[in-house]
Amino acid sequence: MYLKLRNLKRLAFIGLIAIFSIRLHAEEVPIKNIVLVHGAFTDGSSWSEVITRLQSLGYHVTAVQNPLTSLRDDVAATRRVLERQQGDVLLVGHSWGGAVITEAGNAANVKGLFYLSALVPDSNESVADVLQRLKAPMEGMQADSNGFIWLDDPKIFHDVMANDMSQKKAALLASVQQPIAAGAFSEKITQAAWRNKPSGYLVTENDHALQPAVQSRFASAIGANTTMLNASHMSMVSHPEKVAELIDKAAREMTPSDQ
Repeated sequence: MYLKLRNLKRLAFIGLIAIFSIRLHAEEVPIKNIVLVHGAFTDGSSWSEVITRLQSLGYHVTAVQNPLTSLRDDVAATRRVLERQQGDVLLVGHSWGGAVITEAGNAANVKGLFYLSALVPDSNESVADVLQRLKAPMEGMQADSNGFIWLDDPKIFHDVMANDMSQKKAALLASVQQPIAAGAFSEKITQAAWRNKPSGYLVTENDHALQPAVQSRFASAIGANTTMLNASHMSMVSHPEKVAELIDKAAREMTPSDQ
């Protein structure tokens, strides 16, 4: 009985330390809200393991569910989430989500942008425009009769998006992938938020969806604080610890004085 009580007290003490550490971390971070924007062929659940880690650090985290029907629709969905945040926001975009945050990031409560293997157009430029400018055209992306591009073949999904995961895990991701309207790639950004707000960029070096060299050019063009990671395009699933660590670092380094 004595040992049992002692162990319970020890566990309670450890729990209190953990709670205190979370509160201390949260108090030190100037940006307490993180909004995550997924890309094409995925949904908000792709951030699940990253969200768990960020919440354990005391952040308020929200994943946008993009309809992927147009750039305008995805920006609207992101803005609705931003309007619900109480306080400053770090806005994170993966892949196609980079274009979305480039437009939606102009919201006043967005204090910084973090791009993850992301597409980054400039003002008055579409994703198709910037890829043509960088001589990195989209290949093998044919729309169906409804104007949507799919990536629902498990093998292709594994090879393109998740080549550092098991076939079984990639098949699961492929089964819940969301198609994107082909026309979205031709919609232009009105004002690029990265021109006025600090940015970070994670380049995934084992990426078969967006060439690492192209990612590096995006990062350089926007003057982003850049990190390299040996990961596939879906690094938030294959390396959630590292991705969460980098988002946390960006939130701690971006302050209102950066504006």
